[in-house]
Order: sequence, then C-alpha cells, then structure tokens
Amino acid sequence: MNFRTRQTLKMGINLTSLVDTLFILLMFFVVTSTFVEQPSIRLDLPSARNADVAKLEDLVVTIDREGQLFLKQKPATTWELGEAFREAVKERKDTILILRADKDVNYGRVVTVMDIARGAGLRKITALTTAEP
Repeated sequence: MNFRTRQTLKMGINLTSLVDTLFILLMFFVVTSTFVEQPSIRLDLPSARNADVAKLEDLVVTIDREGQLFLKQKPATTWELGEAFREAVKERKDTILILRADKDVNYGRVVTVMDIARGAGLRKITALTTAEP
C-alpha cells in the first residue's frame, strides 16, 4: 500500500517582473514629458491651418481683447516692453518673441508691439495661434 499523496504542481504566470517593467516605463514617460503651462490671461487665439509648433521661450507678450499688454504674465507698458526687449537682445541675439494676441484685438496694437520689438533688435517674432480643426 502506498500512502503517499501526490503533490500537484500549481501552474501560473509570475507578473512581478511585468509590473516592475510597466512602472519603469511609466516613470520614464513622466520624467521625459514636457508640460506647457497655459497662462491665466483669457484669450481667444486666431486659428491657422499651416501653423508650426513653437517652443515657448521666456519672452512672451500677450495682448488681451481690451488691448492691454502683458509681459511674462505681468501688465506692462510699451516703454517697459522696449526696455525688456533690449535687455533680452543683450543677453541673447537669437531671442524669439512670441506674440499672443486675441483675435479681436486692434491690429494697430499688434503692429505697435512688433515695431517696438524690431526697434529693440528682435528679428524673430512668432504669432501664437490655435490649430484649425
């Protein structure tokens, strides 16, 4: 008589290494992704079909619907813009001015800011738009 009981082998998939790999991939994507902070000034940007994606630089001028000027999210006058533009050109010759203007803003106000930028020595001016669906 054989009183030994047979041991059954339990088959299964070990998911520990798979979970570890997924966490490592998740951490990689979180660390390497970039987050663009949207400014708090309310704008309705114009849309464009053939727009390029531009990297946001430190020199961002916003013109809201009422024509108020903002430099780096702080209210500014045209004189302050000129001073800031000259300082930026002194620091770096290839500084890019990103112009965020509401689509209903007076066109003359936009041209004034562009003229101030050109007078200060800025040669690269980008207008921020939204992509057309």
